[in-house]
Amino acid sequence: MNIKILSANANLYSTQRLVEAAKARNHDVEIINHAKCDIVIEKKNPVIYYKGHKLDHTDAIIPRIGASVTFYGTAVVRQFEMMRVFTTTESQALVRSRDKLRSLQILSRAGLGLPKTVFTNYSKNVKEIVDQAGGAPVIIKLLEGTQGIGVILVETRKAAESVIEAFNNLQARVIVQEFIKEAGGADIRAFIVDGQIVGAMKRQGKDGEFRSNLHRGGTASVIKLTDEEETAALKAAKAMGLGIAGVDMLQSARGPLILEVNSSPGLEGIEQATGKDIANSIIKYIERNV
Repeated sequence: MNIKILSANANLYSTQRLVEAAKARNHDVEIINHAKCDIVIEKKNPVIYYKGHKLDHTDAIIPRIGASVTFYGTAVVRQFEMMRVFTTTESQALVRSRDKLRSLQILSRAGLGLPKTVFTNYSKNVKEIVDQAGGAPVIIKLLEGTQGIGVILVETRKAAESVIEAFNNLQARVIVQEFIKEAGGADIRAFIVDGQIVGAMKRQGKDGEFRSNLHRGGTASVIKLTDEEETAALKAAKAMGLGIAGVDMLQSARGPLILEVNSSPGLEGIEQATGKDIANSIIKYIERNV
């Protein structure tokens, strides 16, 4: 098969591992910078050009679209779909996953556990917002943040009100979430490929850090999920329509709470923590569907 990996950085661990896995299974593979693709739209003839060459004879794509180029990256994925090319992440699922508010609404409708979340249109009644999220301490998140950037733990009511007012004055949209103390600065990521959990790890934030992101100095270790956690992770990925997903959960006194469903989860942390060949699972996913 001819597989194309849509990645703006060919040197990333995840991109390189996917190339290795595809070649190991005797596929032709090419890395394409989606930000440099040209889309040509005409009646019944969708075409993509890359560096002056027409991208045809493609059997499958693996989108690795960064948050900063979601709009254009999604347009490229959509064009491949119009060309009847299989994609491991569909364009609509990618768009849904990048909208934090919409994602939470979809997960809520699916009956999944979530931290209590409040979103308003720059409401002046900040005291009520804090109360609706369960009172201080609270987590305040920028809607556009990634990798733990733009996520703040605010310990007191007065500080929470000040932070919310400051963001409102900057016209920066935020969500306010309850703080799950018993999680202890840790979360779980379940990595799902084609409706199966292929790996799971527990990420622990460094001392004094409530965010567990590995990019922020957190550590990862393999974990065996409970039946409830497995069910929640699979249900979340299905609700979001994602064939490949990293489902982030908190362990709470009321069961697993979904934080986020990531449509382009990194491979480095999960492969190193579990020792599993996740990239190979993704290539096999393509083989089953093309």
